[in-house]
Amino acid sequence: MRNLLAGNPVIPVITLNRVEDAVPLAQALIAGGLKVLEVTLRTEAAVEGIRQIVKHVPEAIVGTGTVCTEQQLKLSEDLGCQFMISPGATDGLLRAAASASIPFLPGISTVSELMRCMEYGHRNFKFFPAEAAGGVPVLKSFAGPFADISFCPTGGIGLHNVMDYLALPNVLCVGGSWIAQPKLIDEKDWAGIERLAREAVELAS
Repeated sequence: MRNLLAGNPVIPVITLNRVEDAVPLAQALIAGGLKVLEVTLRTEAAVEGIRQIVKHVPEAIVGTGTVCTEQQLKLSEDLGCQFMISPGATDGLLRAAASASIPFLPGISTVSELMRCMEYGHRNFKFFPAEAAGGVPVLKSFAGPFADISFCPTGGIGLHNVMDYLALPNVLCVGGSWIAQPKLIDEKDWAGIERLAREAVELAS
């Protein structure tokens, strides 16, 4: 997971409401310089949308988000995804992920959750919900006792604070929905989304 995320400091978190939006949205994000895409399994359009991106946008590195069940882990593999991300982590989910064929990024927000996931061999985590869980100060405090652990904070992150997170040595990347905004997707404003993606890349670099 660390190899996949390294060099990709901003991961757009995508919520698809229409399958037809999947391919042009992915193309806009890639044109803007973002190639690692997290598509959340929150909507009915998500599964077919992911299938269409995998088929028609081969340059995209596509993963599933909001993975909450063992069945969704298997679904992620079957869809041809290259990674999967959960908002949290249960023992059942961690056990199932241990035998998966693609990397899994478990979500944590506390030290105890972090340590439980470490028992399953994880060293990279989604920190969620980042801002509500304490944000930058919490990640700074994690760095002392967990110097070899890396994070992808997600939740409440936008242009106003993204660099505060990326400046931390234990942050590999950030996840955010401010790029693939629902309003812009509904309006099919692919140029606007490409512009936001390009701004994020320029800021992060």
